[in-house]
Amino acid sequence: MKKGVLLVNLGSPDSPTAKDVKPYLDEFLMDERVIDVNPVLRNIIVRGIILNTRPKKSAEAYSKIWWDEGSPLIIISKRFAEKVQKHTELPVALGMRYGSGSIKEGLQELKKKGVDEVFLVPLYPHYAMSSYETVVVKALEVQQKDFPEMHLTTLPAFYSNPDYIKILSKSIAEGLKGFDYDHILFSYHGIPERHIRKSDPTKFHCQLNGECCKTNSVAHHTCYRHQCYDTTELVKKELGLPGDKVSTSFQSRLGSDPWLQPFTDKEFERLGHEGIKNLAVITPAFVSDCLETLEEIAMEGKEQFEEAGGGDYIHVPCLNDRDDWAELMAKWIKEWEEKDALPETNIR
Repeated sequence: MKKGVLLVNLGSPDSPTAKDVKPYLDEFLMDERVIDVNPVLRNIIVRGIILNTRPKKSAEAYSKIWWDEGSPLIIISKRFAEKVQKHTELPVALGMRYGSGSIKEGLQELKKKGVDEVFLVPLYPHYAMSSYETVVVKALEVQQKDFPEMHLTTLPAFYSNPDYIKILSKSIAEGLKGFDYDHILFSYHGIPERHIRKSDPTKFHCQLNGECCKTNSVAHHTCYRHQCYDTTELVKKELGLPGDKVSTSFQSRLGSDPWLQPFTDKEFERLGHEGIKNLAVITPAFVSDCLETLEEIAMEGKEQFEEAGGGDYIHVPCLNDRDDWAELMAKWIKEWEEKDALPETNIR
C-alpha cells in the first residue's frame, strides 16, 4: 500500500463578500455537529434567520483581516502543508471541511498519486464534535462513498502531546518577549455545554462543575473543556507562568443556549475593570490564525479591553507555518509511516 497525508483545516469563504460568505456559512451552520438540533429546526434557524442577516456582517469582519493573497487561514494552511511536504517523501494534500478545496478534492489528489493508505490530520489540537469530530466523520463518509479502496488512520487530538506543548510554549514565549504583562488570557473557541455531555462516553462523568475535569476518566479523551484547561496548565508548567496571572476563557458563542464559561468578551471587561493594564491573549484552540483570532481577538478584543480601562494589549499569533511546528508534524508522519505509531498523548 502507498501512504499519503491529508491535512484538514476549517475552511473559508472564497472572498470577503456577502455573496461568498453566505454559501460558506450555510454549509458550516447546517452541519449537524455544529448546530446539533433536529434538521427541521436547524433549517429554520440557519436558512430562515441567520443567513438573512449574518452574511453581510461576517463579510465586513472578513474584509478587515483579508490578505492580498486571499483568506489568511487558507494561505497559512497552504504554507504549512508546503513546509511539511519538504520534510517527508509521502504525498501531502490539503483539504478544508467547509468551502473550496474540500476533503474530497484532497483525497482525489492523493488518489492520483497512487495513495491508498491515508494519514488523516484534523488541524485541531482538541477534541470537539463541532471541529475535530466533524472532520473525521466527513472524511470517512467521503472515503466510503468515493474512495472505498482507501484506508484512513486519524491523528488523535494532540493537545497534551509533550512535543506539541514545547513548541506551543516556545511560540508563546517568543510572542511575550518584551511585553511586561499583568495577565495572560488563554482564549479557546467556545462550544455549547450540551456538546460536552453528548461527547461523554460514560454519560455521567461530565458535570461541568470544574471538579470532573480534575478527576481522571475515559471521558477526558473526548472532553473539550478538560482538554482546553489541560493545555493551559501544561503551558503554565512548561513556561513557569505564575498561576495568579493566567486564566482560561471561551470565545465565539452563538445563540442563547448555555455555552462554556467564562466568556472571553466578559473577561476583557472584568480584567479591565479590575485594573489589569497589560494583557496578552493566547488562542491555542487554533493552529492557524483566522477570523476568530485576527478580528474577534486581535481587533475587537483589544477595543473591549481598552474600553474597560485596560492599557497595552497583544494577541500572540497561532503556530501558523512555524518551521518547528511543520517539523513536528513531519515527525508524527514519519512515525506513522515507519511504525504505524501515533503521537503520545497524556490523558489525565
